[in-house]
Amino acid sequence: MATESQPRAHKAGAFDIRLIIALLIGVYGVILTVMGIGFTSDEEIKKAAGVNINLWAGIGMLVVAALFVTWALVRPLVVPAETETSDTPAAAGE
Repeated sequence: MATESQPRAHKAGAFDIRLIIALLIGVYGVILTVMGIGFTSDEEIKKAAGVNINLWAGIGMLVVAALFVTWALVRPLVVPAETETSDTPAAAGE
């Protein structure tokens, strides 16, 4: 008896756009945090109304990146097994 194995749905994994966005925001957040901690002078802080804006923006970006990663882990994207539906016409060569 022949059985057909049906394609299973799978998770997007590393190709989830939320992880790519988290990586970009996280890298920029790390850069801003390092610049805010180590390379900001008192003169630059005075220009920014007494706020170390690089440090706070970097910390904020790291928090947002962590939220994106948490979101991707808690609710992973599931890629459907079949991409064609009944209302989608088949390609010309099929």
